[in-house]
Amino acid sequence: MYITIYCPQCEDETDHDLLKEAGDLLVRCTVCGAVHHVPIPIEKTFSVKAIVSREQESEVCTVELLEEDVCSVGDYLVAECGEEGVSVEVTAIEVGERRVIKAQAPEITALWTRAIEEVVVRVSVHDKAKTLPLYKKCDGEEFFAVDEVYTFDRIKFRISHIKLRDGPVLRKEGWKTVAKKIKRIYGYRV
Repeated sequence: MYITIYCPQCEDETDHDLLKEAGDLLVRCTVCGAVHHVPIPIEKTFSVKAIVSREQESEVCTVELLEEDVCSVGDYLVAECGEEGVSVEVTAIEVGERRVIKAQAPEITALWTRAIEEVVVRVSVHDKAKTLPLYKKCDGEEFFAVDEVYTFDRIKFRISHIKLRDGPVLRKEGWKTVAKKIKRIYGYRV
């Protein structure tokens, strides 16, 4: 394992091989080969309350952040929900009574998040004079592409455009995105 620390021989920050870990660290500089001891760095962590939304239900969990971490809306983190680790996307950050788009870990009161490992994809399929609403649970990393044909609930449709959660609309043939970024898919029955 490598760590970047100050080398007294090189008089600069360099990569070091970790040789031994005990009361302190025994390291060897990868530049000059000097071996020396350094104290184990102490990282202060914060347990931040995270409300994890999974479609119709929400659960209070925690996220571990380091003191120097800056968290932003749209960041991907892992929330600890009991014994389970859940991949989440930050949708809002509370600092006291305010909502902000970015904050340092010690300032954060709560993170509002949504689970992204498994998401529900919503589709509006136009079938002549009516629109069919379709829903499908799928992996958050599953790809969907404009002009491709898919089947949900035995209804076959071609995607005409994809509305993303952060605003843009994908309309060009072949443009694709993952399920966790999709707000709604629009298509027509084939």
